[in-house]
Amino acid sequence: MTNPNSRYLLTLFLLLAAIPLAHAKQTDDEQRAEIRERAAKALERLYKEQPGSQQAIESAVGYAVFSNFGMKIFFAGGGSGKGLARDNKSGKETFMKMVEIQAGLGLGAKKYQLVWVFETQNTLDSFVNSGWEIGAQASASAQSGDTGATLEGAISISPGVWLYQMTEHGLALDLTAKGTKYYEDDDLN
Repeated sequence: MTNPNSRYLLTLFLLLAAIPLAHAKQTDDEQRAEIRERAAKALERLYKEQPGSQQAIESAVGYAVFSNFGMKIFFAGGGSGKGLARDNKSGKETFMKMVEIQAGLGLGAKKYQLVWVFETQNTLDSFVNSGWEIGAQASASAQSGDTGATLEGAISISPGVWLYQMTEHGLALDLTAKGTKYYEDDDLN
């Protein structure tokens, strides 16, 4: 007799493994175009929901936009996504990937977009060149007293790094700690 939790975990990981297969038939140029289009739509939505965010992003050294899909079944979950980072000074785009592993009680699936804002060249370069790992996901909004309303609704991740998170329609019932890794997409750069 098999453990019911192991069947749920197997189902979850098979579903997550199938996500990259949806992109397998696209050329690299088609994938880049799709990522750019999703990033533009996410920014458009963010600017509508948080009007001050446009000024924050345009005046920042750079930004990154990711579209992600996550799923959780009981005590385990994960997600993956693709995005791009843009250096506002040079205009250079770097295509990136992200993966996450979740632990904690939950059930559901959700799509969401993340918009990172980098106030310094060092933080942008570190994100793009070295990748980042986030051990815990903040769930509360924060506003820095010295930045005014431009970063309202963003979460301060570290000095000079802000994050906006927008969720889509979806069933999500979770109390989680996430491990998330962001890294350069060698296939698309």
